[in-house]
This record gives sequence, structure tokens and C-alpha cells, in this order.
Amino acid sequence: MNMKPLHRILNGLLVLILFFFSVTSLSAQQTYEFPYQNPALSVGERVNDLVGRMTIDEKISQMMNAAPAIDRLGIPAYDWWSECLHGVARAGIATVFPQAIGLGATWDQDLIFRVATAISDEARAKHHEFVRNGSRKRNQGLTFWSPNVNIFRDPRWGRGQETYGEDPFLTGKLGVQFVKGLQGDDPKYFKTIATLKHFAVHSGPDPERHSFDAITDERDFRDTYLPQFEMGIKEGKAYSVMCAYNSYKGEACCGSSKLLNGILRTEWGFDGYVVSDCGAISDIFNGHKVVATAAEAAALGVKSGTDLECSTVYRNLKESLDKNLITVPDIDIALKRLFTARFKLGMFDPPEMVKYSRIPYSVVDCEQNKALAKEAALKSIVLLKNKDNMLPLKKNVGTVAVIGPNSDQTFVLFGNYNGTPQILLHLFAALNGKWQILPKCSMHRGVPGFPGCLVRKQLKN
Repeated sequence: MNMKPLHRILNGLLVLILFFFSVTSLSAQQTYEFPYQNPALSVGERVNDLVGRMTIDEKISQMMNAAPAIDRLGIPAYDWWSECLHGVARAGIATVFPQAIGLGATWDQDLIFRVATAISDEARAKHHEFVRNGSRKRNQGLTFWSPNVNIFRDPRWGRGQETYGEDPFLTGKLGVQFVKGLQGDDPKYFKTIATLKHFAVHSGPDPERHSFDAITDERDFRDTYLPQFEMGIKEGKAYSVMCAYNSYKGEACCGSSKLLNGILRTEWGFDGYVVSDCGAISDIFNGHKVVATAAEAAALGVKSGTDLECSTVYRNLKESLDKNLITVPDIDIALKRLFTARFKLGMFDPPEMVKYSRIPYSVVDCEQNKALAKEAALKSIVLLKNKDNMLPLKKNVGTVAVIGPNSDQTFVLFGNYNGTPQILLHLFAALNGKWQILPKCSMHRGVPGFPGCLVRKQLKN
């Protein structure tokens, strides 16, 4: 048998294959206008390339939450501010889970993980839908300022509802699961980024928060106010931390190198980015009077480790540079942390490379997530005392008084930092069909002296 024709065919195929791959490789190289756009490079290489191409004005513009587009470099606009305390917030329809204080009452780590996973599913789906429609506004991103792992020590603190309660260990354990559920399990990409807040010693009083100086002894500081943050970073691998409005022992938290560079980065090995609470950099000079000017406050914030500002005081960083209060390398450190986060979210890679980009929009407020919200609500209920064994109600109960102005209100169902469910049911709406409201009864004319109403059982449960 003559093998020469076969050899010629095989050699020809080999040449064609090599030519195809060489052309493909060349084409791929020519696709990228800048090296940072090449997914084959490491994140560090891409970040260094991108930051190295920016002017100082462009760099400063990216260090505030509403970061504008840089068209010449192909960088889209991005607003870092999004919320998801107990569901994707302020971004339209979403599954609304019980408020955080209710989730804390479940003592259920697996439940918190499943809740956070559902939230991040909806967050990813909503983000990509917004982007497909050309919208990149606040509350449409992938960097979420949740969970709140502060300690609820005083019931007069209104924002205590955002926390998991007064216990550092419970708060830490639940916070870890919330972070894991938000950030996902992909080895290359974050699903979303979770932000532990507010660091540190932030538990009211709210009216004085912009000038309040928190004082504790070292034991209380280490045993009460730090453990949940440390757990969230070391166990949960949270990639973002929000520094608090208040000062601690005379140092504004967002201008405290001890807190942000010392404890957070050096002691705990945190390698993510720090964002200020909204207006907290302004508080450094307006509230706490640590420095006298906006330029000084901006420089102190960046050098102390606050990489991103929620507000606009960082616009003064150009003046800070001119006055030698800060250096360009100081700014580059912060900026590289921020763009590392955006690269790790897959924002500069083709969507098909990021598995989370394939989460369908149909997951938003889907039946499965509604069922999970109901499970969480049921598990959040705590019976403090069953006086005279009144509960459960007997089957032959006659008339029940529903007392209180909130029984026909829906706003009380939301908590704060909430989304909008498709269906809203206050107590009386939920009783419809099972209970009959007595004639001439309204929420403002019921039991004498109390807003309320009498209802009579109509159907058996």
C-alpha cells in the first residue's frame, strides 16, 4: 500500500490546524485594545495595567461611590452603593425576607446561608438585566453594604433592627453565613461582594453619630465589638468593610489607621477594600474636628485605609496632592483594591465566562424564594410566654380582638433597607375569607381607647 498520499493528507491537515490556531491566537490578541481587557492575564497584571493608564483626575473620580465612566479606557460607570439587608433593596420587585433582627432570632445558620444565596441570585439577575437595558445607577450593582454586624446593646437604638442582636458570637456566626451566601463559591469570581458594617463600636446613639466618640476598655472592645467582624473576615472571607461614622477613643473610624491598617489588615489579614459610611469623611473635619479642612480629611481617610468614599469629599484629593498631604502611590493603593474587586466580580470579562451571569431573571421573587421567606418568618417567631396556655387557640374560639394601628398597615412589614414584594398582605387582608369583621368596625373605631377591631371566626382553620 502506498502511504505517501496519506502522509500528504495528514501533513496538510496539520498545517491547516496550525494555521487556524495561529490566526485565532492573533485575532484574539488583536481583539484587546488594552492588556487589562485580556482575561488570560492575572487580576494583578490587569489592575496594574488599567490603573497605570489613568490620569490623576480619573483616578480620583473612581474613589467615590458614583464612579463615572472613562470612555477612552472602556471603563463603564459604576455606583458602588447597593443594599440587601434582608432582600435586594431599593431596586424594584424582590423577595423580602424577615428583618435582620428576626433572622437573628432563628439561630439557624443554614437558613441564613440559604436566605443570602437567594438574595445574591436575585441580585445577579437584576444587575445583568439593568446592564442589558443600559442602566448602571445606584442600587443596581453587585457590591452590597450588608450585613450589619453591630451589637444591639440598647433597645433605644432604632437601627438595632438591622442587626442580629446583642450577642457577638451569634452575630458572627450568622454574619459568616450571610457573607458566604452573598459572595458565592466560585474560585475565580465573586457572585456579589458583602460588606461588614459599621466598623467599629457603632451601636448608637444615632443623633450624635457624626460627632460621637465611643469609649470602651480594651476587654470590652475585643470581646464585644470586634469578634463578629473578625469572624466575618477570617471565616466568611468578606471582601469589603464599611467604617463607621463615630470616632473611637478620639480617632474618627474612617480616619483610624489603628482600626483599618492595624487591626483589619495586619492582625486579621483582610485583603479587600474599605468603604466609608455615607458622609463619614466629611465628619472627620465637620463633626469630630480631627482636622480642619476637606483636603486634610480626604488625605487622612485614604492614608488610614478608607479606599472608597460614599459621598464627594474625595474630590479634594487633588488639593491634598498639591499640598503634599498625600502621594500618588497612596491613591494607587486604594484604587487598585477597588479595581481588583471589580475584576473579581467579572465586570471586565465576557459574560459567558462568569457563571453567575447566567442566572435567569425569573428567579426574582420566585415561588421558591417566597417559600423560603415564609420559612424564615415562621422560624423567626419567638414565644416569650404562653400565659395560661392560651396558645394555640382552640378550634371553637368565638371572637378575637385585634388591637393596634399596624394591623391594617403594610409599611410596618418592610423593616428598612428593603425591597418591594409583588404581593402585600397586612393582618386583616390575610384574615380575609377565614374571619368576618364585625359591622361598623374600623381600624380607628374598635375597642374603646385602642385602635383595633373585633373579628369573628367564620371558617375552620
